[in-house]
Amino acid sequence: MTQIPELERAELPELEPVFQMVEDSMGFVPNSMLTMAHWPELVPAFSGFAGTVIGGGEIDAGLKQLLAFIVSNAAGCCYCQAHTSHNASRQGVTAEKLQAAFEFETSELFTPAERAALRIALHAGMVPNAVTAEHTAELRQHYSDKQCVEIVAVISLFGFLNRWNDTMATTLESHPKHFATEALGQHGWLAGKHD
Repeated sequence: MTQIPELERAELPELEPVFQMVEDSMGFVPNSMLTMAHWPELVPAFSGFAGTVIGGGEIDAGLKQLLAFIVSNAAGCCYCQAHTSHNASRQGVTAEKLQAAFEFETSELFTPAERAALRIALHAGMVPNAVTAEHTAELRQHYSDKQCVEIVAVISLFGFLNRWNDTMATTLESHPKHFATEALGQHGWLAGKHD
């Protein structure tokens, strides 16, 4: 059960433009944003930051979602794993590649560049952070400095979201829950610690 209840969207007409933009992008308004709405100024600030990190830049949108999926797994956030796997699929990541994501080091489905980026995500999600100079050097063999910053921005955004959703015990919405249960259930994914 959620620690602080989500507000109802209908109660928040001043935030409707932000909610509509998020719904257009994701297909629904995440419950995490409806919890953030207890501090109304947080919603547009967070949405602008997240929109830039996820929607802007040069890194492929599917790879961004895989980065978020891997770092969320390392952090243990089932809510974000459901969201990012669902969004990865919506961005064209195949079911086969998504199911092999945790074996990215050995799976032939991943390029050396993808492996370098996913390795950073995995190690950045560990506590304490386990990214090494060697990980970064390998990343820089495949990506420009700007692209490396973009990769770390995705990982960092989900550091916030992983802590937010696990601390708040955010209720997982039906669309990502159904997707993750179907797509990842045979790989040991649980519907969520708080459901």
